[in-house]
Amino acid sequence: MSSLGTLRAIFDAWTGTVAGAAVTGLERMVQPRLVRLVEGETGAFALEAARPDNIPREIAFEDGKFTGANLASVVRGCRVEIVLRPARFLFRPLELPARAADFLEGIVRAQIDRLTPWSAAEAVFGCSAPVAQGAESITTMIAAAPRRLATSYVEALSGFHPSAIAVLTEAGEGGRIRVFEQKSRGAIDPVRLSRTLQLVLAVAAIAAVLGSVVAGYLADSLSAQESELDRQITQRRAAIRGADGGERSPLALLERRKYDTQASVIVLESLSRVLPDHTYVTEMHLSGNKLQIAGITRDAPSLIPLIEQSQHFTRATFYAPTTRSPSDPGERFHIEAQVEPRNAP
Repeated sequence: MSSLGTLRAIFDAWTGTVAGAAVTGLERMVQPRLVRLVEGETGAFALEAARPDNIPREIAFEDGKFTGANLASVVRGCRVEIVLRPARFLFRPLELPARAADFLEGIVRAQIDRLTPWSAAEAVFGCSAPVAQGAESITTMIAAAPRRLATSYVEALSGFHPSAIAVLTEAGEGGRIRVFEQKSRGAIDPVRLSRTLQLVLAVAAIAAVLGSVVAGYLADSLSAQESELDRQITQRRAAIRGADGGERSPLALLERRKYDTQASVIVLESLSRVLPDHTYVTEMHLSGNKLQIAGITRDAPSLIPLIEQSQHFTRATFYAPTTRSPSDPGERFHIEAQVEPRNAP
């Protein structure tokens, strides 16, 4: 067997064990109600149920069907035990070594064709609990019957969807012997659960591999982006530091802009020195090297030469008509001028 086949066998065995343990634990936690049908000497069955409300105590079995009661509401989801008369079975005692107690079912299956007229495929069979006969041997009672006998009762009840159906018989002092058991399709199947577990684990493994590949790709992509950002940051820092010291360095350009652009404070200070005391500026707009002012004065035309006399302003002119209102103490003017930068010491 190849290594792959060995691993597959180990994996199947492991999932089968886990599924079997899960089913066993679930069945112990959620145990269905028990309904028992006990066959009497007349062939009718006595019904033993936990809640036999409005159900006859005796049910007949005719033409492969249980008649005389609606069993659907009684056996649905329950465990049904059909106890048949001992007269329908063949009983054989079997003596075995004491150490064979742990393998009793397999031993009986291997010898059923020798102990009964039927083979293991043609019969339903079971054995009672072993009884010690001294220190070296044990005895057990084997009960067997044709398989079609059990399947006729099982098929009659399967349509009512019980959780499980078991066929038993009385063995005198040995108690009852179970010769057949079938779980319904609705019950949890360990084989199906094992396959589902294998599928889930396979999907989880594929998802883990894909996740690892995607994580590696994203890590490489993020690392490349981080390297690019570091390179750009290094270039920006070198440009800001102005390592070459030339006129095109950021610091030199910033210094030039400082002296080429007129400061608002200096413009305001220059206007306050140029304009006479009877002039009031109500609006001032400074956009680049262009200044616009508006206000009230006694003699608007005299403001033009006063402004141009200053070393900070040139080309002063009215950009709107001069008006006078009865409520104003003088003329309302609108003048614009070109600002000459004088920030250098």
